[in-house]
Amino acid sequence: MNAIEPDISEWDPWRPDEAARLLEGVDAPWYVAGGWAIDLFLGGQRREHEDLEIAVPSSGLDAVVEALPDFEFFVITGPREAVPLDDARDRLEQTHQTWVREPAAGVWRLDVFREPSDGDTWICRRRPSITMPYERLIERTHDGLPYGRPEVILLYKAKHSEQPKNQEDFDATLPRLEPERRRWLRDAIELVHPGHGWLASLDGGDR
Repeated sequence: MNAIEPDISEWDPWRPDEAARLLEGVDAPWYVAGGWAIDLFLGGQRREHEDLEIAVPSSGLDAVVEALPDFEFFVITGPREAVPLDDARDRLEQTHQTWVREPAAGVWRLDVFREPSDGDTWICRRRPSITMPYERLIERTHDGLPYGRPEVILLYKAKHSEQPKNQEDFDATLPRLEPERRRWLRDAIELVHPGHGWLASLDGGDR
């Protein structure tokens, strides 16, 4: 196992439109995740992004690999450990992040989240009882960029809401969430993070 310690200072991420161009032939349902998904929902870039995250069903990872033949894929197996994909195939079920490196430039370009799924249905990796059809989960910008529904993105961000960027994303998105989206997010956070600080804001907006 040729593990390395990934250097986060070596990130030079693609923008979502660059990633979409490179992944144009991927049939698996994939979408922009993380902070970029929030910005795509809100209609424009609001802040700097230190990386670019996309999500894909675990079964669709190889399609992403095939679409990027000139890049290296590393499975993030620990806080300071990255293992080449071919050496970490037996550890994929215990992890979810795969970093993509451009050897020629020596930089990281993309973070691929591998997610559980059941056919055309997304399954939340933190609470398998939370599911959603991909056709509902994936929304698109006016020019076709796929991104995850903001309430789903915020559910994942809730785990680290103490980070300013995640709180800022929540504050910026909340006024734009329709009642149905608020209810979904409130119910999901209650399941995954009972007593979370965001619940009061979500309850207040639903009355």
